[in-house]
Amino acid sequence: MWGTLKNNTYTIDGKEYHLTRHGFARDMEFELIAKTESSATFSLQSNEETLKKYPFEFELQLIYTLEEASMHIEYKIINKAAVKMPFSIGAHPAIALPEKFENYTLKFEKDENLKYYLLENDLISNNTRVLETTHNLVPLDYKLFANDALIFKTLESNSLTILENSKPYIKVDFEDFPSLGIWTKDQAHFICIEPWQGYSDTDENSGDLFEKEGILVLEANQTFDSKFSIQIL
Repeated sequence: MWGTLKNNTYTIDGKEYHLTRHGFARDMEFELIAKTESSATFSLQSNEETLKKYPFEFELQLIYTLEEASMHIEYKIINKAAVKMPFSIGAHPAIALPEKFENYTLKFEKDENLKYYLLENDLISNNTRVLETTHNLVPLDYKLFANDALIFKTLESNSLTILENSKPYIKVDFEDFPSLGIWTKDQAHFICIEPWQGYSDTDENSGDLFEKEGILVLEANQTFDSKFSIQIL
């Protein structure tokens, strides 16, 4: 589950469950189930521990593939139950910025209104701001992250390029992910470009997971696939 639930709590069919921020998968050990010279596939299956927190039978596969200067990260989610399964998933890759932070610039694929939402107590608030751009460019400054992450519920851009001293450095493609988070810590030498399928609760959320804003629902015995890529330029 991506993001924070209100009171770390949700309900399914009126029964209450508890999940910490970003859910349980990130704290669990995955099994390596396949590998080649250029790829590795890891699997997490529902078990007695997960069913206490999330009452659905599933398999989550993470598939990492190297292709020249690119890393492709694929998520495969398999609903093994005979009922619909609500879920969200996201990534949190941190990209090293070895030079001075202000030497880097974000370049969005398209010229668009970059409205982002502010977090309040780790939940999505109704307060928004617009990230100002010049020719789709946003110079990096720690002040941008004074109120935590920049959260874009929707974007027209399907990719973002990090420029180092005005030269292309890293490109992140996220066509399969409608939402994006961008985050760093003050004085840190990295930037997180985070493709998301779903995001934190708002204060208005009812608690019913099927009604959660941004939630995905996978039909019984079906599979969900999504992929993003990070390319060194």
